[in-house]
Amino acid sequence: MPRLVHVVGAGLAGLAAAVQAQRRGARVVLHEAASHAGGRCRSYFDTKLGLTVDNGNHLLLSGNQSAIAYLRAIGATDTLEGPAQAEYPFFDLASGQEWAIRMSNGRLPRWIFDADARVPNSQPADYLALLPVLFAKPGRTVDETVRKKGRVWDLLIRPLLRTMLNADPSEASATVAGQLLRETLAAGGQACRPLIAKSGLSNAFIEPALRHLQYGGAEIRLGARVAGIGVSGTDSKERVSSLAFDDSTDSLVIAPGDGVVLAVPPDVARRLVPDIAAPDTYRAIVTVHFAVDAPMGAAPLTCFVNGTSDWLFARDDRLSVTLASADRLLATPHDELARTAWRKVAKAMRLPPEPAPPWQVVVDEHATFAAIPSQEGLRAGTRTRWNNFTLAGDWTATGLPATIEGAIRSGQKAADTLMNPSMESR
Repeated sequence: MPRLVHVVGAGLAGLAAAVQAQRRGARVVLHEAASHAGGRCRSYFDTKLGLTVDNGNHLLLSGNQSAIAYLRAIGATDTLEGPAQAEYPFFDLASGQEWAIRMSNGRLPRWIFDADARVPNSQPADYLALLPVLFAKPGRTVDETVRKKGRVWDLLIRPLLRTMLNADPSEASATVAGQLLRETLAAGGQACRPLIAKSGLSNAFIEPALRHLQYGGAEIRLGARVAGIGVSGTDSKERVSSLAFDDSTDSLVIAPGDGVVLAVPPDVARRLVPDIAAPDTYRAIVTVHFAVDAPMGAAPLTCFVNGTSDWLFARDDRLSVTLASADRLLATPHDELARTAWRKVAKAMRLPPEPAPPWQVVVDEHATFAAIPSQEGLRAGTRTRWNNFTLAGDWTATGLPATIEGAIRSGQKAADTLMNPSMESR
């Protein structure tokens, strides 16, 4: 079992690996290329809005067991808020119709037999269209797997999967969608309650983890970019033996018995270790923040259908819109994106469409790997051919799309695999 673990990358996967390794008794050194931790899951102060905003809207579900365990370990479970029941308000941007999906708590989906809890003008039998996705064959898209499409598809299944996978069901992997649905929808309402970081992502996932690590004696090195990974030994005794950094001519020696977790984006992983398989196709997410008070009684989360926007997040001092699978919008001027998004928000919130409040557009071109069949085979496993070196990241073979749960689960597994004494004999 390694006595010292070097974690390369301080995004959610790296932080989860560091926390888990420390809990397992290892001393931890965390190396991060940027001047801050958190990766894509963090908060920052926006001078234009005068607000601390998240660099993207993230949603957690009550059934995300790895993420909940991580928050419990770092003492941050009280940083999330959400309804007592799995309830999802919907707003049809085309018709102006509003409704809410209210899931029953148990695994038996009693809610589909309640006309007030399901999609308006739908029937219980319409929801059977989801069943083939739970048993989908590899290589198929969601669109190819769901044969019967109708109102439930248009107003529930397609918009939810589109946002959760960050890919339209016409191209999204049915096996990834199936794993996601098995852990959430098929597990019942108690696994599907939406949870949001009430004071921002950094306050929930990043800052408590850094404090926890530092209190446990971890060394945190920000601005430390790993430029190369050295390997020594032969055959079964080959191991990662050094890390080279941009800002140093000397390599850091990895002593025998110590371990390394690589928790970086897939393009960085391929550059550092060329023979590692990793996704090479991405999907964008666009977030538009508006500095305006949410109307009294506004739901914290609303799902939009039949429009360019997908999710609306409402907080006391802002309204934020998420546009998923947004590659088609990358060339659109930001002021046009903001005006279009505000018209949709104003319609849903019954606010004046003009003038738009102060806004900020956040574009992440490589927000997630593309959850499409061709990328599934490129998702590397946790183990590598070096017995002191494991991989973490939402892009690894978690079975899930690029989510908070997937990132944290990958980090915990990477640390557990490294700390497993049986690996020392490999």
